[in-house]
Amino acid sequence: MEIAIGFLIAVAIGLTGVGGGVITAPVLILFLGLPAPIAVGTALLYVTIVKTIATPVYLFRKQVDFKILGLLLIGGIPGVLAGSILLNRAHESGMSGLVLALVGLTVVSAAAVNLYRLVFKTPRSAGGDRRGILPFLSAGIGLEVGFSSAGAGALGTVALMQFTQLAPATVVGTDLLFGFAVSAVGGGMHVVSGSYHAALLLKLAIGGVFGAIIGAQLAGLFPTRLMRAVLSLWVGAMGVQLCYRGLGSLLARL
Repeated sequence: MEIAIGFLIAVAIGLTGVGGGVITAPVLILFLGLPAPIAVGTALLYVTIVKTIATPVYLFRKQVDFKILGLLLIGGIPGVLAGSILLNRAHESGMSGLVLALVGLTVVSAAAVNLYRLVFKTPRSAGGDRRGILPFLSAGIGLEVGFSSAGAGALGTVALMQFTQLAPATVVGTDLLFGFAVSAVGGGMHVVSGSYHAALLLKLAIGGVFGAIIGAQLAGLFPTRLMRAVLSLWVGAMGVQLCYRGLGSLLARL
């Protein structure tokens, strides 16, 4: 079943472009019963493996702006490290209910951003190139990624669209490489702390490699906007469920 889950998540990523972190962690928590830190760590490592397949394509096409990427990483790397530490500390202190609620809230927010972009078609900023703000924004994005594995795809793209003048393909390529880097660093932190499930990761990765290839091949055969909308609604519903469980756990402690 775990191989099938990895396969289906990767296909969904390839078909819709919705970030893998926003899907994977909720699935591992809700359907496989993993604790939040283990689910997030496993999700980050899984996303890193899947994105390893996609990133060389954009590098080969020269659709990555390395100066912009560097600005994103200045804030994103410290942010993801802080988020990973915060997640483990919160869970170890017995605040697992709060962790679940916050992870759920982050997932709902990322799904809402995806839906907003679909409905309103996020316009290109008319304010010129304001790349200097990117390290500050990416620090917050990195914090979210480290804490919940969600946020790099949806929020990173919006930031690049609003504060740079990059071409759309370069926005996607630069954000993909940024997401790959922060996922790899965050996943590495979870490996060091032991907050990941190695056997499950292997099964997810086996399915994910094949799913990523098939999803990319099928991408042009389906109405992408509709599929992204449906997937975002489903992910948002999972986020609400995580919030409900987390708040229920908190109330039970009172």
